[in-house]
Amino acid sequence: MEVRRRPISKSIHKATAGEPLKSIHKATAGEPLKAHHPKASDALPLPLYVTNGIFLTLFFSVAYFLLHRWREKIRDSIPLHVVTLSEIVAFVSLIASVIYLIGFFGIGFVQSFITRAWDMEDETNEARASFMIKEDTCPATIDCSSMGSQVVPAAKLVAPAPIITSLSEEDEKIIKSVVSGSLPSYSLESKLGDCKRAAMIRRAALQRMTSKSLEGLPLEGFDYESILGQCCEMPIGYVQIPVGVAGPLLLDGKEYTVPMATTEGCLVASTNRGCKAIYASGGATSMVLRDGMTRAPVVRFGSAKRAAELKFFLEDPVNFDTLSLVFNRSSRFARLQGIHCAIAGKNLYMRFICSTGDAMGMNMVSKGVQNVLDYLQNDFPDMDIIGISGNFCSDKKPAAINWIEGRGKSVVCEAIIKEEVVNKVLKTSVSALVELNMLKNLTGSAMAGALGGFNAHASNIVSAVYIATGQDPAQNVESSHCITMMEAVNDGKDLHISVSMPSIEVGTVGGGTQLASQSACLNLIGVKGASKDTPGSNSRLLATVVAGSVLAGELSLMSALAAGQLVKSHMKYNRSSKDVSKIAS
Repeated sequence: MEVRRRPISKSIHKATAGEPLKSIHKATAGEPLKAHHPKASDALPLPLYVTNGIFLTLFFSVAYFLLHRWREKIRDSIPLHVVTLSEIVAFVSLIASVIYLIGFFGIGFVQSFITRAWDMEDETNEARASFMIKEDTCPATIDCSSMGSQVVPAAKLVAPAPIITSLSEEDEKIIKSVVSGSLPSYSLESKLGDCKRAAMIRRAALQRMTSKSLEGLPLEGFDYESILGQCCEMPIGYVQIPVGVAGPLLLDGKEYTVPMATTEGCLVASTNRGCKAIYASGGATSMVLRDGMTRAPVVRFGSAKRAAELKFFLEDPVNFDTLSLVFNRSSRFARLQGIHCAIAGKNLYMRFICSTGDAMGMNMVSKGVQNVLDYLQNDFPDMDIIGISGNFCSDKKPAAINWIEGRGKSVVCEAIIKEEVVNKVLKTSVSALVELNMLKNLTGSAMAGALGGFNAHASNIVSAVYIATGQDPAQNVESSHCITMMEAVNDGKDLHISVSMPSIEVGTVGGGTQLASQSACLNLIGVKGASKDTPGSNSRLLATVVAGSVLAGELSLMSALAAGQLVKSHMKYNRSSKDVSKIAS
């Protein structure tokens, strides 16, 4: 029988100004929550540090007053036993402050004794509860009612709440420093030298400051050292995304298993069906048309004439060898391919294109561009460098220049799907697919004013593969530029389908590709790391696999639309079967 656990998120996160939450960090699922023990300082009307300050100030001020008064009496020959009302009040205050301070220094001993007694009682109760769960719970197949009244049914037992792991005294001090703002959260890794501990302390401090629970966001089981200074700053945990596989994808005579990280139902299944149809028809073929990452700085001159002079200088073939030599110093893999300039008044935009080996290459190109700008400053001292990127690149934004000129890897992928496969596997007809593609992907997208969006759902597949293999998910914007073409061939019996994707931006080294999970997915495809024999071949192969996967996804979704299966499949695979009205809040 199921042991239901009472949610604790609402009962342990009510922070007040003087009482930070000390029991909301590092909760784990199978451990009981320790009760909050009362402290001797809880009886004070004000927070402990305020009360201490008041009585310490009172003690020293009253002592000074009485000593000063006694010295005056001795000097003026006034008897000490003759006292005024103010001296009586001061003397009483002195006694009260002394009593408090003595009691305060003794609180630690009394509190440790009380806490030890409560801990012993809690351990006894936890052991008793554990024994009841292990010994008295009846299997679901046994009728517990016939075994006597001493047996407690499992359904009536409340499982212990997750334990809140106690922090060390040193960690508590660090957390309080972060909460107060005296220690910046971003500096924890460098201060502590332990990335996992830094993440735990940052997480605990965040919960105290926001009074919000992070229960459910995993902390354990991740290598925080691997992301330091490269992938993510100020981590507090990690998000779990399921990874499915589609395939085998038969592409250029080889089989590939495609990992896809997604939370959308039907996506992997649909892509897998497309792979099946491609495989049954003899596979797909691909070709990399261009391979060049771009970066476009913007500079400004005093006149448009001077901007034009630099444009002519950069585009003159005589100067290209010198510029490429300067550019290529940034890396042994960076190779300048060309420079495309555009002028807007006095401003000049220079789009540098270069190959980057197996890296996606943004940083590599930026370094090379900076070298060239430093070199040009000698001949054009009046050049004002506004920014290393002027959006003429264009990165992570839909742009016609990427759609026309390409960015990263430009790939075309095609396949001929046999008529019988269209009928039996895809459950539609060639004529229906051709008509739907024309009216939806071509005409419909044109009516919407689409820019690079002449497809059914290329971004779905691109995003899923990108997340699984450690690519930059934001580059899904231009990487999903795709035009899907379909036409009947072989006397109208078979279907020719192709996807043209001019700006697939991928790499197999650097960034998130080094993380263990993403590295494993790259290894599954067979493109992990850099190619030793032919630099750049692994990233180009990954780009063709992305295009082949998009081809499979386009084929399957378009078939589902043509056959009227889309809603039915999503109702079956993309909806939870749980009754949300019965889920405990």
